[in-house]
Amino acid sequence: MVDKILIIDDEEKLRNLLARIISLEGFEVVQVGDLKSATKKLETTEFDLVLCDVKLPDGNGVEFSKKIKANYPLVETILLTAYGNIPDGVQAIKNGAFDYITKGDDNSKILPLLYKACEKVALAKRVHHLEQQVGKKYSFDTIIGASREIKSAIELAKKVAKTDTTVLILGETGTGKEVFAQAIHQASLRHNQNFVALNCAAFSKELLESALFGHKAGSFTGAVKDTKGLFEEANKGTIFLDELGEMAIELQAKLLRVLETGEFQKVGESTITKVDVRIIAATNKHLEEEIAQHHFRSDLYYRLSVFCINLPALKERKKDIPLLAQSFVAYFSTKNNKKELELAPEYLKALENNVWKGNVRELKNVIERSIILCDDSILDLSTLPFEFQQIDNGLGKMMSAFSMASVEKLQIQKVLNHTKGNKAEAARLLEIGIATLYRKIEEYQL
Repeated sequence: MVDKILIIDDEEKLRNLLARIISLEGFEVVQVGDLKSATKKLETTEFDLVLCDVKLPDGNGVEFSKKIKANYPLVETILLTAYGNIPDGVQAIKNGAFDYITKGDDNSKILPLLYKACEKVALAKRVHHLEQQVGKKYSFDTIIGASREIKSAIELAKKVAKTDTTVLILGETGTGKEVFAQAIHQASLRHNQNFVALNCAAFSKELLESALFGHKAGSFTGAVKDTKGLFEEANKGTIFLDELGEMAIELQAKLLRVLETGEFQKVGESTITKVDVRIIAATNKHLEEEIAQHHFRSDLYYRLSVFCINLPALKERKKDIPLLAQSFVAYFSTKNNKKELELAPEYLKALENNVWKGNVRELKNVIERSIILCDDSILDLSTLPFEFQQIDNGLGKMMSAFSMASVEKLQIQKVLNHTKGNKAEAARLLEIGIATLYRKIEEYQL
């Protein structure tokens, strides 16, 4: 894509000369003679770079550069002046200008500056695009579900997102606690700052303390240099503490202090470190029971539970299973370079009848496995783990798809379909008595 440059200068000859030089380098150039015309062009056209004279008939280029940066943050400005002076140059840079050069004396600098400025713009655009993708990936819109239970949780999360309130997310393993934490951060005023996540169950007490708060060189064996903790990394942003119920009770006191004062001490250090961090915590434990057993501090619980969000287990929102399944099928089909697959009715029914102890995470893993195993265009029971392969025996009771009873039911149904309901012919083909066939039809409610 060709970089587009706007030249603003009231000296027509110089403006035309600059435009010709820059056009010969392959840039697309638009030129105007005053700030009013420049403002209209910027409103209707997307530019990468502005070359602007300082002294113009209707204003000052140094001040205009500030307006450009405020309204078009990805656009870079290079200021041109016939009479360079240090105060103007300093102010121009403060206002966000890329550079400030003197006409005539610095003509040789213009093209190299253009290329450098355009490189900066290209990088800024890539970063902006990635930020938009991240924002989309972690927004509330990506949380799938139409059930009342999940919608209620989303509404609560949206309401608390715009505040700085500490959030406690409760729910079974695999219900999407980190997904909610990411969405809350992305919808918050801190979304341009770091989101740092840590699973408290993955570390011993000593390692967890160092990971969270950092340590001083020499504070323990292997501590060869001063190290920042995750609270410092998350400064001005959000820290997500997953499986908080696994945190040692000695560390809980230190976490409580951060919540109340924003202060902590690194391991082996006597000085205080202060941070501004929003804390989102999550656990699959019943913290009231942990408090009763003296495994969790009641004061920390009350400080964390200012705003609680309970995420429903998948078994409590079974109407969402088809939506989730379709979404995962689309994702993993693309990931595995397969055309998007259909879900056979019995496959979907098996998903809906499962208990899902691992919740959404387990469903996601099962569907990924199915897509890897599928050699056809339809996901059927054969692609599911053995324990999922069940069918209805006709009496509301589920039985294994590999049991003799299920095989017998399917075979009788197939033969009856072949004979168009002729039971005598079906009995003959099945090599069983007509009375036995009638009994089987009644048993399986065929």
